[in-house]
Amino acid sequence: MSTTKIIVLDDDPTGSQTVHSCLLLTRWDVATLREGLLDDAPLFFVLTNTRGMDAERAAEVTREVCINLKQALDELNAAGRAIHPLVVSRSDSTLRGHYPVETDVITEELGPFDAHFLVPAFFEGGRITRNSIHYLLVDGQEVPVHETEFARDSVFGYSYSYLPDYVEEKTQGRIESAEVERFLLSDVRGDSLPRLLALQGNVCCAVDGETQADLNHFCNQLMEAAARGKRFLFRSAASLLTALAQLPPQPVAAESMAAYVRGGRAGAVIVGSHVKKTTQQLESLLKMPGIAPIEVDVECLDTDRQALLDALLQQAQQAHAQDLTLVVYTSRVEKTFADQATRLAFGDRISRFLMEIVRNLPDSLGFLISKGGITSNDVLSSGLVLRTSRVVGQILPGCSVVRCPEEHPRYPQLPVVIFPGNVGHAESLAEAYSRLSGIHAPFGQQQIRVS
Repeated sequence: MSTTKIIVLDDDPTGSQTVHSCLLLTRWDVATLREGLLDDAPLFFVLTNTRGMDAERAAEVTREVCINLKQALDELNAAGRAIHPLVVSRSDSTLRGHYPVETDVITEELGPFDAHFLVPAFFEGGRITRNSIHYLLVDGQEVPVHETEFARDSVFGYSYSYLPDYVEEKTQGRIESAEVERFLLSDVRGDSLPRLLALQGNVCCAVDGETQADLNHFCNQLMEAAARGKRFLFRSAASLLTALAQLPPQPVAAESMAAYVRGGRAGAVIVGSHVKKTTQQLESLLKMPGIAPIEVDVECLDTDRQALLDALLQQAQQAHAQDLTLVVYTSRVEKTFADQATRLAFGDRISRFLMEIVRNLPDSLGFLISKGGITSNDVLSSGLVLRTSRVVGQILPGCSVVRCPEEHPRYPQLPVVIFPGNVGHAESLAEAYSRLSGIHAPFGQQQIRVS
């Protein structure tokens, strides 16, 4: 008898934002994938970081993961440990990412599939889908996502919130809008099993969802169909994973996450995300006491890189010695680029610089908060050089906490908050800092600056 394992190929590390007690893998060699497959948790994540790559590189990485995963599965099967994989291509709930590039590669290597499901709803982040239209809740109003800043992304822009039209646009007409199977709220909340059992030919399916209960009910039927032999692939945000994994409540409450802080010491916040919400959250955080702001002037990266790095690290050491939490953030200047490749290359240079800071932060840090999806992936894989880490739960809705392993050479058992760029309200980042530091002060109090 085989064991079902949910395998999540995550294009940044924020997909774990609704689950706990599972592994995040930043490597995908066969041995590491085998470790994920044999772990007790019902799911694990492979952090591919493909949202920070161009389409060609994203395809190469996805293919490498799939080939190694197939080998790991075959070896375990030959050893009498048969595992039935349920594969999820987890991406952004605002529809930014390499679709259909990644699902096409997964199908080529691990297919054939009877259907692939597009499920972008992410309730903790205010994303719902109704009548196949994907909405973002903004100040209590439902805004079709094509009207938001995310649709104007210079790499992953799109024109439609109606998912069948989005699919036709992204597949360049290979899958026409009328060919997309629509699972509306009435279907999701009703009996869809006969329809699921009839799917074939890797048909694309767009799935509605207004509440977690909607996806919970629908996933029960998906799992029943899978148990009867149907092979499904998913392209989803995080809320689908909650429904598939069916985990109990996390072991440590969000309000009690300070229990993980090492030695009660001050921490550090790394802010790489540049979306409007992040900038608002950063402004609120910098008004909190116990903060040492450290701004990275991105205009100096290509001219005075080493001098800039030395100066910032000196500020960091000085601030930590005063038991202040460092907030390292990139300058908020808006830059334009000639093309996608130039934009990605600039982002890569910024990330490599931030990771050099992370690798040289004081080794007695109490905690670390990483703001931004790609930034968080780089913090785990490059800054902290982790092969695996384990999610312990969420400190805020949509914000996971992972811990470095006990044998980490610099930061053993350091709690790290993975805080997506587009999650939360204006005070959420300050709230996460407050929960970890124990500092509860009204906004507007003057912060301490370190020169």
